[in-house]
Amino acid sequence: MTADDPFTRQTLSDINVWSPSLFSLRCSRDPALRFRAGQFARLGVQKADGSTVWRAYSMVSAPHDEFLEFFSIVVPGGEFTSQLSGLSVGDELLVGKQAFGFLTLDRFVGGRDLWLLASGTGLAPFLSILGDFEAWQRFERIVLVYSARTDAELAYQPLIHGLAEQEHLAEYASKLTYLPVVTRAQVPGCLHGRITTLLRSGELEQAAGLALDPLHSRVMICGNPQMIDDTRGLLKERDLQLSLSRRPGQVAVENYW
Repeated sequence: MTADDPFTRQTLSDINVWSPSLFSLRCSRDPALRFRAGQFARLGVQKADGSTVWRAYSMVSAPHDEFLEFFSIVVPGGEFTSQLSGLSVGDELLVGKQAFGFLTLDRFVGGRDLWLLASGTGLAPFLSILGDFEAWQRFERIVLVYSARTDAELAYQPLIHGLAEQEHLAEYASKLTYLPVVTRAQVPGCLHGRITTLLRSGELEQAAGLALDPLHSRVMICGNPQMIDDTRGLLKERDLQLSLSRRPGQVAVENYW
């Protein structure tokens, strides 16, 4: 590695297998890497033939953390994830020197309530945002909606439920409403159905005890592209518009596939 390389070599310190198809990786962090909560980095793994495969992954870790953490699905036969899921603690992971992405709170002007709508590994950037101070200080209410196929695929439950116990967030704990969603089964304590179905029926807002409206609501969406497109369409019908640099709005998205 030389100073001109666009990446650094980091060491894996922890691997957490959430389900047969979901796992997370934690590695060392180059002190020079700076990012905003919600952004992503390019990760590289070397194949047996010596070539390197790169993919974009949102940070789970907060900007102030001394480590980097990433959340991944295993794609059967996938060129990248089959290599990534085979790594062990102590192995090397290539991490790009620059962070990218616009799923960040500076996309929004004003707003009272922050809605974070995630499916699958799209949860990652929202954990980074919830680990940072800005969202808690800026918004009166935060609603995290996390959708998975089964309750076994609802990852990071200890972290989510433990947010209120983190010393630097304890005073803000009452601001958070967490709504887990399971699509394939009825599970106690979870909403049942797709996020879009729950939006159409009004069940999501009822469960949150909060209305979605253009004046007060700011909405971030991350997950599979179909979920994002369908959810954006429903929000647009209610005059919640995509936030652009030339026209600030109420919705920000990241296609996490």
